[in-house]
This record gives sequence, C-alpha cells and structure tokens, in this order.
Amino acid sequence: MIRSIHARVQLAATLVLAAFLGLGAIALDRAFRSSLEEATQERLMGQVYALLSAAKDDELGRITLPEILPDPRLGRPDSGLYAQVQSPDLGYAWGSASLLGREISFPGVAATGVPVFQRASQPSGDYYTLSYQILWADNSGAELTYLFSVAEDTRALGIQIAAFRRTLFLWLGGVSLFLLIAQGLVLRWGLRPLREVAEDLEQIELGKSQGLSGDYPKELTGLAHRINSLIESGRASQARYRNSLGDLAHSLKTPLAVLQGAAEQPDGEKLKAAIGEQVPRMNEIVKYQLKRAAASGFTGIQQGIRVLPVARRLLATLDKVYREKPVSAEVEGPDSAEFRGDENDLMEMLGNLLENAYKYGRAKVRVRVVVDPAGKALEITIEDDGEGIPVSLRETVLRRGQRADQRQAGQGIGLSVADEIVRLYQGQLTIGDSQMGGALLKLTIPTH
Repeated sequence: MIRSIHARVQLAATLVLAAFLGLGAIALDRAFRSSLEEATQERLMGQVYALLSAAKDDELGRITLPEILPDPRLGRPDSGLYAQVQSPDLGYAWGSASLLGREISFPGVAATGVPVFQRASQPSGDYYTLSYQILWADNSGAELTYLFSVAEDTRALGIQIAAFRRTLFLWLGGVSLFLLIAQGLVLRWGLRPLREVAEDLEQIELGKSQGLSGDYPKELTGLAHRINSLIESGRASQARYRNSLGDLAHSLKTPLAVLQGAAEQPDGEKLKAAIGEQVPRMNEIVKYQLKRAAASGFTGIQQGIRVLPVARRLLATLDKVYREKPVSAEVEGPDSAEFRGDENDLMEMLGNLLENAYKYGRAKVRVRVVVDPAGKALEITIEDDGEGIPVSLRETVLRRGQRADQRQAGQGIGLSVADEIVRLYQGQLTIGDSQMGGALLKLTIPTH
C-alpha cells in the first residue's frame, strides 16, 4: 500500500493522464484515417468522372476510351492506380494498362448512379475500390449499362498514416513529459504546507517550538488550531498533575506535622485525638486533589454529551440517597442541549451542585438548561428553596474546605471542585439568589 500522499496523487494523476492521452491518440488516429478514406473516396470518384469525360462513342454509339488517359498512372503497370469499365449488356470489358498482370475484384453496385466504396484485401494486395454504374445511350437510342470501377493501392495511405502516427506520438510524448514534470512541481508546491506542518511538529517534539504558528492555508488552519489545542491540553494536564502533586504534598505537611508532634508526646490520648482529627482532614485533601487531577478539561476533541439525560440520572441517584428527605426536582431545557467535553467532568460538576441543592434545599430543586441563541455558550442553572448563600460568603464557599452552613455534614469541597472543572473549560461558576428563595448556582460553559 502506498502511504505517501504525494506518490498516491502522482500515480493517480499519471494514470488519468495516460488514459486521457491514450484515448485522445486513438480518437485522433481514427479521425485522421477516416478523413483520409473520405478524401480517397472523393479522389476515386474524381477518377471516374475523368474517365467519363475522356470516353467517346464508336461507330455503333458504344463507349471507347483513348490510349492516353487523364491520369498518367493509369498507363503505367503497377502504378498503384487502376481502372476498369464493363458492360454486362454487351459483354464489353476494358482495363487500364496499369492492370497488366494484376487481378482485382471490384464490388458490384445495387443501383445506377450510386457509388460503392470499400477497402478490400485481395491476393494481389490491399486496395480502396470504388464502383459507379451509368446508363449510356447508343446510336439507336438504346440505353446500355456500364460499370466504371477504379482502385488505389493502400500503401500510399499507409505511409501517410504512419507518418501522422509518428508525429502524433512524438508530440503526445513531449506533452506527456511536460505535463508529468508540471504535475510533479504543482504537487510539490501544493503539498508544501503539509511538509511545513510536519517540520513544525518535529520542532515541537524537539522542544524548539511551543505550537504550530506557521502561515498555513485555510484548509489546514482548523487542523493546526486543533493540534495546538491538543498540545495546550496536554501541557495543561501535565501542569495540573504537577500542581496537584505539589499542592497535595504541601497540604499534607501540616497534618503530618501535627501527627508527628502528637506521636512524640507520651500521652496516648493526645495521639488518638490527633489521629481522629487529622486523618479525615488528610482524606479530604487527597480526595480533593484526586478530583482536580482527574478532570479532563478542554482537549480540542470534544464529544457532544446530552445534558438532560445526565441530569436525570443524577437526580434519580440523589432521590435514593436522600430518600428520607422528599425533594421535588424539575428539569427544564431542550433535549438537544449538549456539553462539549468529557462526560465524567459533566457528572462531577452537576453531581456536586445537585448534591449541594439537595443538602441545603428544603423540598424543591430546579435544573434549567439554556443554549444561548448564538450557540456559543451552554448555561446550566440549579436552584433550591433553602436559605441561600449570603453574598459575603459566595467567594468563600468556592474555596476548598469552606461551607456556608457548618451544621451540615461534609468536607466543603463540592463547589470548589465544580469551580475548578468549569474553569478548565474556560467557563465560570456564579452564585446568585433563586426566585424559589434559596441559592442559584449557574455554570456557563463555552461550546467552542
């Protein structure tokens, strides 16, 4: 299998060119041969007319032909031009001197005044023949039938056809060579942007470039943009993993120091209390950093995930978790609304926000999905009928480990994780007041 685009296109174009020129050569050859044969027929018909003009009456009114004929070739043996006149009514036959020692079968005719032209292969050679029948009145007024027949050797025509073919093949060969060279140059010029992309990618692999920044044609602009998006996504993922590991190590320093200090104390109760206090905190830190690292974010290759089915599945799960707290949940929005990203990220964001609504709402939760008219952003709003989040605490609750209501169980990482993930998609999480009386949490996510 040919893996080179240049070779594939070159081979395909060469085959098409060869087929086109081959068919063109055949068509030109046939057209030239046909035109020569038409000219030969007209020339032979002219010989018949010349013989008719030279014919004279004898004393009985019958046709006679002079010794000196209009075309000198008729008087030379084996000249390539031959003539014959016959009269079935009189049993009369005349042949030109060029017919001496040569037998040619001339075609018959179906009607008077209608010429019959054909090519015939005979033992004596190949000929173009033409027969033409006339009526000639003798002195008594009787009409006599005469058949004029002429023939021409095909050798002269063959020489012309061979010369034409040599010229044709010479020109077609030159044109083919020129077109192949031009085709190769055009392909090389046309595929140069692909080579530039490959060279730029090699520079990225060698660490000499940060992305594709060449002046590419519009057909490759989208590809370059998506490759750059993938590169940036990979770098962002690496940075996120690195930062998560650094944050994890930094966050665990304090709990570990507390545990180490408690372990050095002789009082076992203090160690037990420290373990009971710090281990949950360490679990919280690890859980938070794992969720941060696991978020996919914008990758450039974005799947379309329908939002409403995911929201309904999460609501069904939360109904089971909070079965002792009956909550009426509503879902509004078009079924076609899609989140362009990873389904796990969508479930993590919606799951955290819906769990927050179930936890702090009283009896009602509403999910509303809106796609802006321009199709550039997806908005997911989650409302509850709880006490809401005070304005003074709205920035605080987006930080890890912070909760507006300390009476509820939890570690305060849900909203911060949702905020982290939506930022990976160049979106934002905003907090407001719901008309239902509680909190309004809105995710705004660009679709491009």
